[in-house]
Amino acid sequence: MTVTVRLLDGEQTAQLEAQLKAVFAEAFVEPPYGEGPADVERAFRRFRSQVRRRGFRAAIAFDGEDVVGMAYGYPLSANTGWWNTLTDAVPDKLRHEDGHRTFGLFELAVRPGWRRLGAATRMHRVLVDGLDQARVMLNTRPEAVAAQAAYLSWGYQRVGSAVPWEGAARHDVMILDLTSSSEPVR
Repeated sequence: MTVTVRLLDGEQTAQLEAQLKAVFAEAFVEPPYGEGPADVERAFRRFRSQVRRRGFRAAIAFDGEDVVGMAYGYPLSANTGWWNTLTDAVPDKLRHEDGHRTFGLFELAVRPGWRRLGAATRMHRVLVDGLDQARVMLNTRPEAVAAQAAYLSWGYQRVGSAVPWEGAARHDVMILDLTSSSEPVR
C-alpha cells in the first residue's frame, strides 16, 4: 500500500463526499463510537456547510485514487459556540476567540485497513503545517484510546470536557499550541 496525503480546499473536498462518507462509516462504526447510518448522514449535513467555511482545509489520504483517510477543519469564528459546550470551567482567556486564533479540527479518521501505517500522523502534519492560527482545538472521546494516544504524542493537551451536541457522549477538549513559546495552553 502506498498512501499519499493531499491538502485540499473546500471545493475539492466536497467533490469527495461519497468516499469521505465511506471512511467515516467504516472508522466510526467501531467501539467506542458505534455510529450508524443516521450518524453518518448527520455528520455529512454538517460537512456540506463546513466545506464552504472561510479557511476550510482538508488533508486527505489516498491509496491510488481511493480515499482511505481524512482530516479537516477551519478557523473558529469569534462567536463560535464550541466553548459553550464545555462542562468544565476554564479561564476566559482560554475561551477567547477572534476569528483567527483557533483552527477547529472537526474530523480525523482512517479506514481500518490502513491504520498503523502513519496516515493519521501525516494527515495531521499536512493539515496544520502553515496554519496562521496559534492553536488547534478538537473534541475526542476519552475512551478512544488510540486517538487519545496519537493526540498526546502530537503535543495536544486536554483542557476540559464537553458535550458537543444534545445527546452526545462526553468528549475531551484538547488543544495543540502552535506558537513557539513553551507556555501551557491554559
